[in-house]
Amino acid sequence: MLRVGVVGVGMMGQHHVRVYSELAREGKVELVGIADANFERARELARKFNTVPYSDYRGLVKEKLDAVSIAVPTSLHKDVALEFIKVGTNVLVEKPIADSIENAQAIINAAEENEVILMIGHIERFNPAVLKLKEKIDEGLLGKIVTISAKRVGPMAARIRDVGIIIDLGVHDIDVISYLFGEPVRTVYARAGNVIHPAGVEDHALITLGFNDGSGIVETNWLTPHKTRTLTVVGTEGIAYVDYIDQTLKIYNHEWIREAKIERREPLRNEIEHFIECIEYEKKPITDGKAGLHALKVAIKALESARTGQVLEVE
Repeated sequence: MLRVGVVGVGMMGQHHVRVYSELAREGKVELVGIADANFERARELARKFNTVPYSDYRGLVKEKLDAVSIAVPTSLHKDVALEFIKVGTNVLVEKPIADSIENAQAIINAAEENEVILMIGHIERFNPAVLKLKEKIDEGLLGKIVTISAKRVGPMAARIRDVGIIIDLGVHDIDVISYLFGEPVRTVYARAGNVIHPAGVEDHALITLGFNDGSGIVETNWLTPHKTRTLTVVGTEGIAYVDYIDQTLKIYNHEWIREAKIERREPLRNEIEHFIECIEYEKKPITDGKAGLHALKVAIKALESARTGQVLEVE
C-alpha cells in the first residue's frame, strides 16, 4: 500500500487530502500526514481526515513517502518538489509546474535523475467531458479541427496569488487545447491587463494560440461575477460544446444534435487515481513534466506578447 502525503492544504490542497482520505478508507493508500505553514489549518484537516499534521513539510520528507501532492504557492514548487524527489518520493505538483522555465526544468531533471514519477496537476485533462471530446475528435466525428476556443472566467477567489491569471488559470486551457489538437502550440499572441488585482499583475487576458493548421483562443478573467468554464471546438464536419463544470458534451452537424452520455466523476479523483496507477505500474503520466513545461512556456510567451504586442514563436 502506497504511503502518501500532501504539502499545502489551502484551496486546492484540502481536496487532495479529502481524496487521499477516501482512498485510504478504501484500503488503497495510507495517508501518512499533511503539512502547511498554517499549522492550525493543517491540524484542523488532520483531525477531520484522521492523519498527522506538520507545520514544516520537511517532517514529511523524513517519512520517505511513496507519493506526495504538492499544492503550495507556485513560487515554492521547485524547492518543495526537489526535497521530496531527492529522497525518492514520487510527486504530483499542482499546476503550473513552476514559476519559471529554469525552475520547471530543474524539477524535471531531478525527477529523471532520481527515477521518480513526476506528474503535473492539469486537472481538466481528467474531466470526463474532455476525455469524451478527445475520443470523438480522434474518431473523426468533427472532421478536421479548425478552431478551439475556451472561456474560463469568474470572480476573484479569496486566496493569495503570486502569479497573474495567465499562469494561474490560463495554463488550464492552453494545456487542454494543445491536447485536443494533438500537437504543441507554435505561436502566441496575447492581450492582457489589470483592473483590480492587488499585486498589480494581469487579471484579464485574451490569448490566441497558433498551431500547424488551426487556432486556439483562451479568454480568462477574475472580473466576471459568475463562474464560466466552457470549450467550443469547430471542425469541418461539426461543432462541439463542452461545459467543464456540468461535464456535458453536445455535438452539432448539418443533420442532427447529439449529447454524449457521460458518467460524471470528480476530475481530481481521476487525476489522483491516475497518479497512483502510474506509480504502481511504472507508467508515464499523461500530464507529465514535459506537458507541464510546455503549458508554462506558452503562458510565459503570452505574458511577453501582452507586454510587447508581438506574435511570438514557442520553442
